[in-house]
Amino acid sequence: MNVLPTEEELMVKNAAREFLDGECPPGLARAIEQDVRGYSVELWEQMASLGWFGISLPEAYGGGGLPVTYLGLLLEECGRAIAPVPFHSTATAALAVVNHGSDEQKQSILPRVARGDLIMTWAIPERDPRLRADAIQCRGEVDGDSLVINGIKHFVDNFAAAELVVMALRTAAPTDDSAGITLAIVPANSAGITETRLTTLAKDSQSKIALDNVRIPLSNVIGEVNAGWPATSEMLDTGTALLCAQIIGAARKDAEMAIEYAKNRVAFGRPLAGFQSIQHLCADMIVWVDGAQLLTYEALWKLDAGLPYSVEVSQAKAFTNDKCQATVRSSQQIHGGIGFMMEFDLHLWYRRVTAWTMRMGTSFEHRARVARSLLAQPGRVRLGMNIEAVA
Repeated sequence: MNVLPTEEELMVKNAAREFLDGECPPGLARAIEQDVRGYSVELWEQMASLGWFGISLPEAYGGGGLPVTYLGLLLEECGRAIAPVPFHSTATAALAVVNHGSDEQKQSILPRVARGDLIMTWAIPERDPRLRADAIQCRGEVDGDSLVINGIKHFVDNFAAAELVVMALRTAAPTDDSAGITLAIVPANSAGITETRLTTLAKDSQSKIALDNVRIPLSNVIGEVNAGWPATSEMLDTGTALLCAQIIGAARKDAEMAIEYAKNRVAFGRPLAGFQSIQHLCADMIVWVDGAQLLTYEALWKLDAGLPYSVEVSQAKAFTNDKCQATVRSSQQIHGGIGFMMEFDLHLWYRRVTAWTMRMGTSFEHRARVARSLLAQPGRVRLGMNIEAVA
């Protein structure tokens, strides 16, 4: 197993960085924070012309047919440039259609995504923000050939820009941990949907949406009614791995900014980088980001290979949450007071990384899933003996 990027993947990654360096300065992200659209239309259209949005969609639907690792590399560079576009939310939702949608859904949705004509998002978190089946209480009731939806979804990415929302609903009382969930495609302009824009730490486009007797056709259900949790779980894992890539790109750029500052900022007669404590901090930052990157590449590689991947995704997210957040905190410390000023560009990366680490599962949630996997294995495990052996 070699999870490091191939020569071809590195060419795509480097080309993406060159494009974003020229077309996505920090001032663009700062300007979009004040834009009601929530994203840069011009940048989105440029990225669409490069074929980015269809890179991992099937060729039969106008995509590039490349592995998800390519998509991860593009999102890593988008994170580095904190590109204000709804790329992650669209890719996460579109891949759910690729993996579990009907032929009709694929034909109507995927070519438009590949062309950049369709923006999508997903809606899972509710009052209980944990990404678990038993936390989903937004109701869907079958009424003839329709599904009627009532409830509230929190922290929906890019809802203001999206045309379609892939949404998890409770359509039956659970008989086990994952039963009674339906995954459905809901038009964002459906009658009965009320949006409340949220002010987040990242100052990006997040919304709370209330659904009051929203009616969609049953043909919008992905898979089967009451059997949507496996597709939902897979969508969340894919989106989590891609979000880790985005966080890593931003954290590495933040670390590089701190290291460059330490080389040039003189204090007590010499550059900050001349002090051993600063040297150790800079080294730790790069080690942390490298570790998060390797764990993320492994998770994406397993997704592509069709191997079990849930533990690897959770390992990557838990480590990325902790270590990338520690990286941007350390960068703030190296910059001193200026790093905490909203007008200073470094603060843009700090806010993005800190906000993104709180999305798609906290470190506690993902560590719990890793722990459950270890304890469920027979015999000895790396962290000690299993429950039976201890007893």
